[in-house]
Amino acid sequence: MNHDTFKIVGENNVIYTDPYEIEEQVEKADFVTVSHSHLDHLSIDDIKKVIKGNTIILASKNCQDKLKELKADIKYLISREKVEFGQISFFAVPAYNINKFRALGQPFHPRQQNGVGLIISIGKYKIYHAGDTDNIPEASNFGQVNIALLPVSGTYVMTADEAVEMVKVLKPKVAIPMHYGSIIGTQEDAKRFKDKASKYCEVVILKN
Repeated sequence: MNHDTFKIVGENNVIYTDPYEIEEQVEKADFVTVSHSHLDHLSIDDIKKVIKGNTIILASKNCQDKLKELKADIKYLISREKVEFGQISFFAVPAYNINKFRALGQPFHPRQQNGVGLIISIGKYKIYHAGDTDNIPEASNFGQVNIALLPVSGTYVMTADEAVEMVKVLKPKVAIPMHYGSIIGTQEDAKRFKDKASKYCEVVILKN
């Protein structure tokens, strides 16, 4: 895992989320998700490292311009849109800022730019990859998730404390902090999240 990148292995499928700073030799993906168009989430070079001839890319609609150079099966999603592939499905949910601004009235991730989080269902398991978001009110309608992958660095996304508040809403069995240690945020953000969120669910830190 690096930044917001996770490798999720199902029974017969490999999924990568927001590939970034990927090693050269990795297992190839059946599915790749891209939450939005910022360079630390949409890295063409890194996506090329993980895709193969039949990889399917699930991306937010604001990625169209940057992804058009790829010769791949790309499905662009907007919030509340769902696509299914047998036992695997991808459900797009909103991801945006409510209190992180580059200037007065200008959030880093405006709602109208249509970035997404994704709820990835593999059989009976639901994994929520939040993308770059704050603890938005829509989270109360996401339904039960088993695993929540949540940003904790602050500045552009939720702080560790705000991510704890989302844990209270989502009630996952396991929460994993992300979005720290590369562009912004430190291991201390992950530790702070674990210290506070462990009251509500199991917390696993994957990046040391």
